[in-house]
Amino acid sequence: MERRFPRSLAAICLATAFAGASAVAEAPSAGDSADARSLAFESGGSYLLQPGDVVEISVWKEENLKKELLVRPDGGLSFPLAGELKVAGHTTVEVEHEIEARLGKFFADVNVNVSVLQINGNQVYVVGKVNRPGVFKFDRAVDVMQALSLAGGTTEFAGVDDIRIIRRGPDGRQKVFLFAYSDVARGRRLEQNIVLQSGDTLVVP
Repeated sequence: MERRFPRSLAAICLATAFAGASAVAEAPSAGDSADARSLAFESGGSYLLQPGDVVEISVWKEENLKKELLVRPDGGLSFPLAGELKVAGHTTVEVEHEIEARLGKFFADVNVNVSVLQINGNQVYVVGKVNRPGVFKFDRAVDVMQALSLAGGTTEFAGVDDIRIIRRGPDGRQKVFLFAYSDVARGRRLEQNIVLQSGDTLVVP
């Protein structure tokens, strides 16, 4: 039997909203949450670049060294004089420092700026009985409750205690994490409210 969507869910989801913008079912562990956070974010919340992102790299007083670049699927990009750079999994500040170190061989007092123009690498999918299903991009950590809020909350007859998060690993195998809204709303089993990884699919039956 499907469970009715509690009237308080929309309010709670909005209150916790994200600010800015062969499978085996298992319960998520603290380690899963930590792994997700480390994949796309630093502990301080800084965004880590991902394949698909578009960045602008510029060098102060060097107009010829200003480029808009796509982070390739292998996580790298190429910048004049600096050569090949592995940027996926690093912050813009870390990339700035690496390029400055490499360009220091050619210029004195190098000042590099790296900014993110488009965030295409970090996105989650919310499908099923939600008010706004779709793909949601994010530039900071987003957990299950926040993803539900981004999707406008669940519909009236959603099975809110049977929500599943599907995650595909590097080897192509899928894991399914279970999420029961009623538990989390009562402050129980909060480990279910995991931080989502890019590519996760949140299914609301």
